[in-house]
Amino acid sequence: MTEGKLRIAILGGAGEIGRNMMVLEYEENIIIIDAGIMFPENYMLGIDVVIPDLSYVVERKDRVRAIIVTHGHLDHIGALPYLLEEVKAPLYATPLTRGLIEVKLREHGIRDAEIHTIGPQDVLSFNPFRIEFFRVSHSIPDCVGLAISTPVGMIVHSGDFKFDHSPVDGVRTDFAKLAELGGRGVLLLMSDSTNAETPGYTVSESAIQENFDRVFANAEGRVIVATFASNISRVQQISETALRYGRHVAVVGRSMVNNVKMAQELGYLNVPDGGLIPINEAANLPHRKVALICTGSQGEPTSALVRMSRDEFRSVRIVPGDTVIVSATPIPGNEEMINRTLDNLFRLGANVHYDELLKVHVSGHAGQEEQKLMISLIKPEFFVPIHGEYRHLILHAQLAQQVGIPEDNTIIMESGDVLEIDDDFARIVDRVSRDYVFVDGRGVGDVGEVVLEDRRLLAENGFLVASVTLDRISGKIVAGPEIISRGFVYVRESEELLERARQAVVRVVERGGDRVLLGKRIKDTLTRFAYEEIGRRPVILPVVLEV
Repeated sequence: MTEGKLRIAILGGAGEIGRNMMVLEYEENIIIIDAGIMFPENYMLGIDVVIPDLSYVVERKDRVRAIIVTHGHLDHIGALPYLLEEVKAPLYATPLTRGLIEVKLREHGIRDAEIHTIGPQDVLSFNPFRIEFFRVSHSIPDCVGLAISTPVGMIVHSGDFKFDHSPVDGVRTDFAKLAELGGRGVLLLMSDSTNAETPGYTVSESAIQENFDRVFANAEGRVIVATFASNISRVQQISETALRYGRHVAVVGRSMVNNVKMAQELGYLNVPDGGLIPINEAANLPHRKVALICTGSQGEPTSALVRMSRDEFRSVRIVPGDTVIVSATPIPGNEEMINRTLDNLFRLGANVHYDELLKVHVSGHAGQEEQKLMISLIKPEFFVPIHGEYRHLILHAQLAQQVGIPEDNTIIMESGDVLEIDDDFARIVDRVSRDYVFVDGRGVGDVGEVVLEDRRLLAENGFLVASVTLDRISGKIVAGPEIISRGFVYVRESEELLERARQAVVRVVERGGDRVLLGKRIKDTLTRFAYEEIGRRPVILPVVLEV
């Protein structure tokens, strides 16, 4: 550690969408900002979620003074259960964010976390860090950005933000606080880049109300709306619309039910008595009197909407006359799953509305003009774009240069990079990790690129098992060879091909050799055989036994 310099390690969320996590380190003191997940990309077969590589903070866990969370979306809180299993540090969040975190921790069986509630007027001190908060608008209530005073200067972290003048919850981004921070002097601004490709200003959350009204007014059957389980503002908006058109509201999906219950208890979701009913009561009402809010806007395989689209959800069966609204923008990598779900809903006779057909979702992230306004208010000496894919970071850096930040003072960091900064100099000095950590079932980090490559090969070409039993003394075949095919060819229609494969194994065994050598030869022979015969490359598993 260089004396007098602050180190900032971005462990996720730079050069990618999701996995947002950052570490600020000065001498022997560390604070962590957010710890989120990323949804798996198409090639990550079987993976549930992707989390940051936590090894950097786990190795320094005794130095961690606090974990601070900017808001309650999964790409900012989803990795907290894995972090808190290793790092026992106090966690600080606004009331709704805390509630969403507690729901997530309970799902993972974590009940001993030390969590503190903060508000935008609070100030936290963890020597040598002093942290102030400011309100920002996003697509979920209770979001904050951070102003962190350090020995080298002030660091501002925007959180996810936009400048929404008419948000659903009525809480606007705090312009006055941003201007006041800029007046004090800011060394570094780290700002949300997600919509750096979008010109102008992001549309207000309230702008989609007219389209919701139109859909509810014309719907003859049930209205089923899929959105993120954490999007409490959207749940409030849908509930108010449904009640206005004489419908009762039921929520479907475990995470949605848990989050709605928590939001009601905290006062962030206000639905009149009798307006929100259990799903079993909704089943007994006329369809024109029912609205359902469910999970599944990203095509998640086990979500309520996806199971409905497959006609596999016992409580709700889609029928002609139902209206389905998918109120979310696809996260990169989820497009294929979402499109498949939409197709299935159309097949079942539903009237389906999604963003390409009708504006039923707006982004929670700032457009280009808002991004420039944030930079102009804060007036930083240095600028680092965060929260976006690589092209977003580059475009955001170019916007910063347009409003007066020198090119040499705009720094592009990717996940794993470490920035070292003092009062007049900033540069990337290290890379601590660029690895994805895959969560597959209960396994965390036990699946790597090699396993994913095996899964890809299995998915594309299947496998062949060649099993043969030999006499230990003579080396002669006692049983087999037996050829087992899964996903390579249809056995009943390929008996002649598999017999030729069996004879090829016999010829290999007759050449002699120990078990290891025979296994290698069988694998090489069948690999060539499969490619020469039908142009496929299945995974070959040789099994050589001796008796």
